[in-house]
Amino acid sequence: MVLEAAGLRVQLVNARSVKNVPGRAKTDKKDAVWLAKLTERGMLRPSFVPPHEIRRLREYTRLRADLVHERTRYWARLEKLLERALIKISSVASSLDTLSARAMIEALIAGQRNPKALADLAIGKLRVKRAALAEALDGRFEPHHGELARLILDQIDALTAQIDQLTARITELIEAIPAAQGVDADGTTGPGAGTGPGAPVLPAVARLDEITGCGVIAAQAVVAEIGLDMAVFGTPGRLVSWARRCPQTRQSGTKTTSGKAGKGNPYLNGVLGEIAASAARTDTFLGERYRRLARRRGKRKAVTAVARSILVIIFHLLANPEARFHDLGPDFYDNRISRERKIRNHVRQLQALGLTVTVTPAEDAA
Repeated sequence: MVLEAAGLRVQLVNARSVKNVPGRAKTDKKDAVWLAKLTERGMLRPSFVPPHEIRRLREYTRLRADLVHERTRYWARLEKLLERALIKISSVASSLDTLSARAMIEALIAGQRNPKALADLAIGKLRVKRAALAEALDGRFEPHHGELARLILDQIDALTAQIDQLTARITELIEAIPAAQGVDADGTTGPGAGTGPGAPVLPAVARLDEITGCGVIAAQAVVAEIGLDMAVFGTPGRLVSWARRCPQTRQSGTKTTSGKAGKGNPYLNGVLGEIAASAARTDTFLGERYRRLARRRGKRKAVTAVARSILVIIFHLLANPEARFHDLGPDFYDNRISRERKIRNHVRQLQALGLTVTVTPAEDAA
């Protein structure tokens, strides 16, 4: 940052690419000469360094992600505390982070010990499970459990307030970036533009929000990690390679094997994994892609492949501001496969069961 402020063009290079020649004495002066020669001849490939506004945005989004993880740990501590008191709310409710569960825990802290009275605090779909809730709430919740639960809930509330504050600030920072702004139907651009009907260009976060499984929070995190200028990467393949979302290819003679994809950016990979996991549960093209791959390669590799597909979609949406996400539908693969190929696949499956198959067209059989 200091060198950039002085007007110098700074390159961040992988140390493996600038390693000195073996056999030469290693000193600071000779290392500097060696780096200067490599740079002069164009033999260094600089790493991706986002502009200042993206780096500033990244600090906010990464802190928000860390606080969300910290809040999750406190929810886990609260669940363990309740289990030690023989309170099994999590065995009936999907999560403790619901209005019903929070009301029951607050009542326990206030001194209510009647399981039926606690179960009656359930709202929404959880009311049909009041009998199971009453059984789960029949435990040994003592005063010291209430004191500890109060401390944990206060910490969760404080973290939630900080997360909301960061989210509001992140929204302001993204809206202030010209490349992230949309364009209204009359050609007006700026903060808040592109959200009306007939807008030719949506804001960057709104374009990514249309992707299956991606929400506003995830879209903001993606923008903070890869920026808005896709010309830096050039092609979707280079972006995928930089994010370590494709395995290495190792070839020796006639043998070709695939290596590990690598670690990559943990914040970006975490967001892509969440988007892919959410998309896998939908009846869409990405959901069908996950299920097809999971049957053959396993769930972990299927999530990685879907995350790679999502990253390619993100590249095109950011590279072309006028582009919009369009779901191909869950029947895309079925419609693309030819009729003859479907017949061969079904015949092969029947033959694997030990059957002899004779295929006759329906009009000939009649």
